[in-house]
Amino acid sequence: MDANPSTGGPQAARPTVTELRLAAFRAHRQASYRLGPLTLFAGASGSGKSSVLQAYEALTRLGAGEELAAAFPDPAGCVPEGAGADPQGRRGFRLGCTVEGPAGTVRLDLAVQAEPELRVVGERLTGDGRTLLSTALRDPGRTAVQAAWHTAGSAGVTRAPLPDDRLGTALLPLRVAGSTQGQLHVIAAAEQVVLALRSAFACDPQPHRMRRPVAPGAGRLRRGCDNLAEVLHRTRSECAKRHARLAAAARAGCVGEVVDLVVEELADGTVQALLGRGRGRTATPVGRLGEGELRYLGLALVLLTGPGVLAMDQVAEVPPAYQSLTVLADGFDRCLDVAQRRELVALAAEMCARGHIRLVGTLADATSARGIGGVTVVDLGP
Repeated sequence: MDANPSTGGPQAARPTVTELRLAAFRAHRQASYRLGPLTLFAGASGSGKSSVLQAYEALTRLGAGEELAAAFPDPAGCVPEGAGADPQGRRGFRLGCTVEGPAGTVRLDLAVQAEPELRVVGERLTGDGRTLLSTALRDPGRTAVQAAWHTAGSAGVTRAPLPDDRLGTALLPLRVAGSTQGQLHVIAAAEQVVLALRSAFACDPQPHRMRRPVAPGAGRLRRGCDNLAEVLHRTRSECAKRHARLAAAARAGCVGEVVDLVVEELADGTVQALLGRGRGRTATPVGRLGEGELRYLGLALVLLTGPGVLAMDQVAEVPPAYQSLTVLADGFDRCLDVAQRRELVALAAEMCARGHIRLVGTLADATSARGIGGVTVVDLGP
């Protein structure tokens, strides 16, 4: 079990994203959102709920070293409608986050040009009131930004070009020598941000794909939860306590009596999941369940597992005890009835309170989250 933060154990050393900032990004002109262990964004369609999670996920992809084009497949669509271009015909947006961890409070701010071509035009990493990294696009004709990072040696700042299609912070640990205290500080801050961003799992259960039997494999749950049966087979054999907790969640969120979640192998070698009904009754294949029941089961499985079970990019060089998992769940209440919503939010609050995970999600209706301890609801309004 993870140590309590107040004791200074591993959980206290886990880098976590505690704030997200968006400027000129979709529906958000200038916004800053504090993120607790369980933060749910609510509001009407078009209020910007999904945009918050899209921004967060884009930062996670950049933190993993991916190119801008992978993080922003539709860059022009990220710029607010009606936003004008500057005299050079450029339009763009800004994203940022704050990460708390062993290196203290570290801020990352990124300016992205979406048009006429996608590129980084500026980046700033700050900590302890000091600018640790700054980049700027000095020559639009070059595919590079001019970077300067804190050194605190004989030369206070080191300057070098960095690619204009990647996050400079993610590249710093490979570029900074670490031969001075200043350089070590820069590396620690950059690694803290990268670790926090990479320790995220975006999920969106797809009921139409979850109904099909699947081939046995590594047992790592994919984003769409389409390999639910494969993962249940693994959890049932490897962690009886966790599997029992999942079965209890199924009893609370599925129609009819549920005594267990079981997996059977079919003649073609694939496996399918079933709800054990008990009392001599025939088990129900999950393929027969409604969309709400399937999304509920998928999200409950995500909440009750961890990085070793989820198909996510783990940071192998950092012990799991020092990594925090943040689940990104757009449409957390999609297709669910009132009882399922309430049960799922309560389960999320329980897991987040244990330090098992953190969760950032969106709700169409915040009513189900009201009054549940540990839940932060951000109402974006109409």
